[in-house]
Amino acid sequence: MEPTRDGSDDRVQTLQRGDKGPEVTELQLRLRQLSLYMGNDDGKYDNQVEEAVRRYQWARGITADEQGVYGGATRTSLESETTEP
Repeated sequence: MEPTRDGSDDRVQTLQRGDKGPEVTELQLRLRQLSLYMGNDDGKYDNQVEEAVRRYQWARGITADEQGVYGGATRTSLESETTEP
């Protein structure tokens, strides 16, 4: 599979507000490991998850992804400093 023009891999799922499912639950659990998210682990990408992702991106200087959106750069960084739930 070819990388996209921003260098990310098409196989990496981008998550954003309104998304639901097990990938969102994993994101919530990873953010919880860093004490950035204290909401329910319900698999819903809501305002709380979006704000936690935004805070994480700001703290790590991540600008390759839209703020509050869990894209390739944010995923790579977060997965490198947390354990798989």
